[in-house]
Amino acid sequence: MEEELQPIKRKRRRKRRFRLRGIVFLLLVALIAIGTYAFLQFKEGKDIADTSAQEPVLFDQDEVNEDYENILVLGIDSRGEEQSRTDTMMLVTHDKVNNEIKLTSFMRDIYADIPGYQSYKLNTAYYLGGVDLLAETLRQMFGVEIHHYALIDFQSFESLVDVAVPGGVEIDVEKEMSKNIGVSLTPGLQKLNGKELLGYARFRADEEGDFGRVRRQQQVITAMKDEMATVSTIPKLPKLAGTLQGYVQTDMPLTDQIKLATQLAISGGGEVERLTLPIENGYSYGNYAHAGSVLDIDLEMNKQALSEFLSQPLN
Repeated sequence: MEEELQPIKRKRRRKRRFRLRGIVFLLLVALIAIGTYAFLQFKEGKDIADTSAQEPVLFDQDEVNEDYENILVLGIDSRGEEQSRTDTMMLVTHDKVNNEIKLTSFMRDIYADIPGYQSYKLNTAYYLGGVDLLAETLRQMFGVEIHHYALIDFQSFESLVDVAVPGGVEIDVEKEMSKNIGVSLTPGLQKLNGKELLGYARFRADEEGDFGRVRRQQQVITAMKDEMATVSTIPKLPKLAGTLQGYVQTDMPLTDQIKLATQLAISGGGEVERLTLPIENGYSYGNYAHAGSVLDIDLEMNKQALSEFLSQPLN
C-alpha cells in the first residue's frame, strides 16, 4: 500500500515545485516590466524638461531625524542666477509620525538679521549668499531646523504644473485678476494651467498686498498636493521625477523624493495646515534708508507661534 502511494506523493511535489517556479518567474517578469516602465517614464520626463539636470549647490543641512523633515522651498524669477532675490520662501514640513504636511510662509519684507551682513529684507539673504545664507538666517532668527531645500524659477514652475497635472489645478478664483501677472483670471471655481496658476499665486494688486499673495501661494501648493495625493498618481511618479531633475534644484536624493510622493499618494496626506510669519499683531511697518519699507517683527512672539504650529523643539 505504501509503495503505491509513494509515486503519487512524488508527482504532487513536482507539481508544487513547478507552480512555485512559475510564480517566481511571473514575479520576475513583472519586476522587470515595472522597472522598464519606470525607467522609460523617467527618461520621458527628463526629455520633456529639455534641459540638463539641475546640479544642487553645497548645502549645510541639519541632521535628518525620524519624526519630521523640514524642506525649504524657494521660488525665484531667474533660476540659477546668484543675484536673484527670492519671491517665495516656504518651509514645507513632513510630519513622518502622522504623515501630515504643514506649510510655513515667510514674508519677503521681514526685516532680518542676516549673518555677516547689515540687516535687510529677508529675501535679500539669497541675493547675498544663496540658499545656505537664507537657511542660516532662518535658523538663527527662528531656531528652526532645515534638512533639505528645493529651488525653482517661475517659468519652470509653469511647465512643471502642466506635466504633473495636465488637466489643470482646481482653484476657486475669488476675484478678477490681471494686473502684472501676464494672464486674465475671472472669478469662480475652475481648472488653471501652469501659467494661470502662477499668475494667481503672484497676484497682489489688492488691499491684501503681499499677505494675500502669500495666502494664494499656500492655496496653490495645497491644491497641487490634493491633485497629486491619490493612488492613481503613483504610475505617473517616475515621469514626474524625471521632469523634476530638469526643473528643480534640490539636495534631496531622487529616491527620497519618490518615497515621499508615494507615501502622500497612498495616504492622501490629509489636510495641509498653514501658517504665515509674521503672525497677526506680531509686526509693525518700518522704513530704513538702506532697505526701504519693511516688516519689523516681534521675534519672540513669532518664534513661539512657529514652535506651537510645527510642534517641534526650536533652538
